[in-house]
Amino acid sequence: MKELIEKIKNRDATVGVIGLGYVGLPLCLRFSQERFRVTGFDIDTNKVEKLNNCTSYIKHIPSENIKAIRENKLFEATTDYSRISKTDCIIICVPTPLKKNKEPDLSYIKNTTLEISKYLRKGHLISLESTTYPGTTREILLPEFEKKGLKAGKDFYLIFSPEREDPGNPNFNTKNIPKVVGGITRACTEAGKVLYQQVINKVITVSSTEIAEFTKLLENIFRSVNIALVNELKILSDKMGINIWEVIDASSTKPFGFMPFYPGPGLGGHCIPIDPFYLSWKAKEYDFNTRFIELAGEINTSMPEYVVSKISDGLNTHGKCLKNSKILIIGVAYKKDTDDIRESPAVEIINILKDKGAKVDYNDPYIPSFSGMRHYPELSMKSVPLTEKKLMQYDCAVIVTDHSTYDYHLIVKNSSLVVDTRNATKNITSKKIIKA
Repeated sequence: MKELIEKIKNRDATVGVIGLGYVGLPLCLRFSQERFRVTGFDIDTNKVEKLNNCTSYIKHIPSENIKAIRENKLFEATTDYSRISKTDCIIICVPTPLKKNKEPDLSYIKNTTLEISKYLRKGHLISLESTTYPGTTREILLPEFEKKGLKAGKDFYLIFSPEREDPGNPNFNTKNIPKVVGGITRACTEAGKVLYQQVINKVITVSSTEIAEFTKLLENIFRSVNIALVNELKILSDKMGINIWEVIDASSTKPFGFMPFYPGPGLGGHCIPIDPFYLSWKAKEYDFNTRFIELAGEINTSMPEYVVSKISDGLNTHGKCLKNSKILIIGVAYKKDTDDIRESPAVEIINILKDKGAKVDYNDPYIPSFSGMRHYPELSMKSVPLTEKKLMQYDCAVIVTDHSTYDYHLIVKNSSLVVDTRNATKNITSKKIIKA
């Protein structure tokens, strides 16, 4: 281990990052910026070609940043996994989605583990960052790696360190978000700690990989449950004629014992809609039913249907039915000011509307088109212009993503009906607006 730690501290270690998405690419940049040589691995040839041509495909990562590390010969992307053999530290950032029955889909982790095992050698450090259930690192990665006769903590080092990326957040980035590290052995933990200390301001070590795995799940379950709570209260407050956003703002003035969460059209992104079900699935091994997780999931996944019901109600007041009505979805990214459409509730809303016979378009300044999504393979759409003339053509405009670039006064002024799922029109008074 001494040799590996010296290589890391001297910046002589080569870092391999597997999976070049919203987690992996920022890590490549961060290590390269600290003068590490980095090889990025991905099965997507399009991503690899773009990166090697100094082009970013993620909005909040400028192409200039890619160009800088390419010109300094510190970074190269590849689809050739045999080059794992030339790395010293390997960081796994592959997707961990759910199957249709809400069971964990670990196929990306398992396939990556098999690829690494082909080239695993003495001195290697492997870090799994993909969110998963407690026990994954020890039960799936460790046995596969030790098949070669190597021993964790002695011949190679295996850790879990959960990703904590928040795309589009200007206040937090890979460098200043604290990093949790838990290893199979103390030596593994120490090696992982040293690696991440070179690029991240604060590293927190925990006693096992299971603790680190559970840590990430708790973070996201906490958010999922609280968002479900305010989503349910939103529905109740609407029936009572009470503005839930004003209630939350007032409650937020309490300086202790309260943390604001906000309702919306449903959960999006790769974490909150998915991660809690990894734990609820694992809990069944212990004959335990995670009722909070299941109920929160039930409420949050029902929100797109609720939004559609509010659209239908609004159209009815204008003497129109949902079928054949022209609907404009404003914003399809799951989060404002990003180009990330993963698990976006906007897509489910579009799908429901289309199934009910509505004619649907969308506008999103950051997502010019989308198609071939995991749960909606037949859905293929392109963003339409957002102009006064265009808005007048629709029976209803639905604000699903509250991008900062939108002119909400223009939207309300030129729309027949506005359904606002994000309280984006809070400073506008108009009978056209329905909160959903």
